[in-house]
Amino acid sequence: MTHTWRSRAALLLAVCLMLGAYLLLPGVKAFVDDSFAAFAHLDSAALEQFIHAWGPQAAAVSFFLMILQAIVAPLPAFLITFANASLFGAFWGGVLSWTSAMVGAALCFYIARILGRGAVEKLTGKTVLDSMDTFFNRYGKHTILICRLLPFVPFDPISYAAGLTSLRFRTFMLATGLGQLPATVVYSCVGSWLTGGTYWLVTGLLTLFALAILMMMAKKFYAERQKRSR
Repeated sequence: MTHTWRSRAALLLAVCLMLGAYLLLPGVKAFVDDSFAAFAHLDSAALEQFIHAWGPQAAAVSFFLMILQAIVAPLPAFLITFANASLFGAFWGGVLSWTSAMVGAALCFYIARILGRGAVEKLTGKTVLDSMDTFFNRYGKHTILICRLLPFVPFDPISYAAGLTSLRFRTFMLATGLGQLPATVVYSCVGSWLTGGTYWLVTGLLTLFALAILMMMAKKFYAERQKRSR
């Protein structure tokens, strides 16, 4: 119990420090506001320009944006992945995107584990969290890996939901790392040579492909369940 309260106190202190920096430091406020504005139009090119404008600090800014979208803003992370690939190349951009996404997932996991379901529902919404519970009830310990492999399943709510379960952090991170890798590789390769609105077409095709995979998996699970019932 003491450990839980210490964790909550440390988290509350971190939030207060960040909120204080946002309210009291004009430079921090401007940066955060500009970050949200870059996300607002869901335009990969605009986001890329915003990151590129920071010059030598561009990679650090991209890393922060991935953390920001994971914890605060329910925004598509693939926009950052596309921008990273275009700015830093498919390999290093992919490494940056994968690493920052892993850190964001870890933070979401621990926020949920420290604050509990009530706080998570306020961050994600009760309906979203209930849908994540459905995945855990259906796939059990395989939920994280399955959901990470499906690009249309929200990344961050799954991380929050996992923190509310008894799943071990090491298991969560391993499944997240393996499951997120294919999507990161694909988006990085695509983002390194696509510009403008073309990536929406590619994203749609990838989503359809993922849906086909999900249907095949659902059919397999259903067949296994039928066998067990017999």
